Amino acid sequence: MSAWRYPALVLALGVAAAAGFYAARAARPAATDQPGHGSAAEVYQCPMHPWIKSDHPGKCTICGMDLVIAGQAGSGQAADPNLVTLTPASAAVVGVHTTEVKRAALVRTLRVAGVIEDDDTRHRILAARVPGRVEKLFINYVGAEVREGEPLATIYSPEMFTAQRVYVERLKAGTTAFTVSERSAARERLLELGLTTEEVTILEHTLEPTAMLTVRSPMSGTVVSRAAYEGQYVQTNDRLFEIGDFSSMWFVFDAHESDLPWLRVGQTVEVTTPSRPGQILSAPITFIDPNLNEATRTVRVRVILANRDRGLLHKQTGIGAVRLEVPGLLVVPRTAVLQTSGSPVVYVEQGNQTYQPRNVPLGRIGDDVAEVMAGLKEGDRVVSEGGLILDGQAQLAHAAASGGHDQVPVPPAVMQDAAPAAHDEASLGVLSNLALASADGAAALANDDFPAYQKLLPAMRSALSAYLQTGEPAQSGPLARFADKLPDRDELKAARRDFEPFSTALADLVHAHRLAPGVKLWIFQCPMSPVLGTGRWLQRTDGVKNPFFGSAMPYCGDAVN
Repeated sequence: MSAWRYPALVLALGVAAAAGFYAARAARPAATDQPGHGSAAEVYQCPMHPWIKSDHPGKCTICGMDLVIAGQAGSGQAADPNLVTLTPASAAVVGVHTTEVKRAALVRTLRVAGVIEDDDTRHRILAARVPGRVEKLFINYVGAEVREGEPLATIYSPEMFTAQRVYVERLKAGTTAFTVSERSAARERLLELGLTTEEVTILEHTLEPTAMLTVRSPMSGTVVSRAAYEGQYVQTNDRLFEIGDFSSMWFVFDAHESDLPWLRVGQTVEVTTPSRPGQILSAPITFIDPNLNEATRTVRVRVILANRDRGLLHKQTGIGAVRLEVPGLLVVPRTAVLQTSGSPVVYVEQGNQTYQPRNVPLGRIGDDVAEVMAGLKEGDRVVSEGGLILDGQAQLAHAAASGGHDQVPVPPAVMQDAAPAAHDEASLGVLSNLALASADGAAALANDDFPAYQKLLPAMRSALSAYLQTGEPAQSGPLARFADKLPDRDELKAARRDFEPFSTALADLVHAHRLAPGVKLWIFQCPMSPVLGTGRWLQRTDGVKNPFFGSAMPYCGDAVN
């Protein structure tokens, strides 16, 4: 083939290719009309991280999920920026679980560490009543079990011999030489030096004085310490033995001020000790010390434990668990509460995998649930698992939308008007009469005078009824719920339990208002009252007289300014 033909062939092939390309392009639809290809009108975003966007399909740069077209159902973000919406697949990956808000009992377990002590009311220290020498020890080791009246030691004492001889001489001389009073004084001297009544009777029959004094156990118990040895010389008041009763032991622990509202006499405490592994000893609180330790800001709490088998050891450590249950509270699981910028927040299910953050002021915190004061109602469902992931996604979404790092906005805390309702002069006069009647009732309870309180009770109920009929402030006030809460009782303890909530509400109302001219009352507060934990009462006179405990703890309380 000649050389000029090659350029012509190349030119012909180029023209044919160009014609075929334009013909094919004209014959098929535009690429942008096919589904699955990007267009200016379509934006792709991640279902889990909706701020990750693209103009074509692909993978999320954070989680690797497929990008979907924005605006499709379940795209992962609601129109409201305060809502977090998940696809069913995303919800399964996140592991979101919800729990219904309901009224239930709030249970809190207070764990404390204490010491096992012996019963202070059954603890004795034996001291030498006469000077002398220890001749014989019947008990010579610590831990020995002794019975009441059992001999512990004998002491040779010339002073005892002299006292017995004086008594014997006066007995022999008869009433002609010594008066009955002088003979009685000599006999009392022997009892003072340590002889028992039986030993004095024996001496009166034998008339043979002896210098030997037998030291006997004043009670049944365990020898806690021993300071006497055979051959030792002792002086009057020298300690010989110390005896404790280990048949029942005291579990004593320190309770902080913040724990006092949760503690009551009669509450059950479960105690465990190293000497009894796997065993739980259950007993009620018998005493709460009304004196606060100024250095540690704690009070001593006592529990009495039976120890018939002597399994509890003196001075050993014990661990106690005090369970408190408050029924009928609106509660949510503790796992549902998140702390966003220091405020408690829960995520409330709105339906269709959509969740809304909501601020909730909390009350008491239990072991598993927390009390909700406002912001939720029975039947709402809150996120109990997976809330942290929802919270993080919501914050990232807000940061992407605002271009910054703003936190998720939450509704403000519910504010309640705590100012007391206004009372007119007539209402204040009736309130003053009720306050005076309550002060009289408190005085009767403080004196343990149950009959006097029963006589005053009708006047208190009448004064309360008159106050509640004065108008709207009284009918909607804190005393309205006590209209039928002061019934007749058969015992003093039950009357005190009825009186404490009423008295506290009335004292708070009086504290917030001025009473009628000429009416002067004092308000006192007990930090460990049996029903409320912190109860208040009114008095006509100054000086604490506790009506909630009476003679058991008459001075437990402080004045309220």
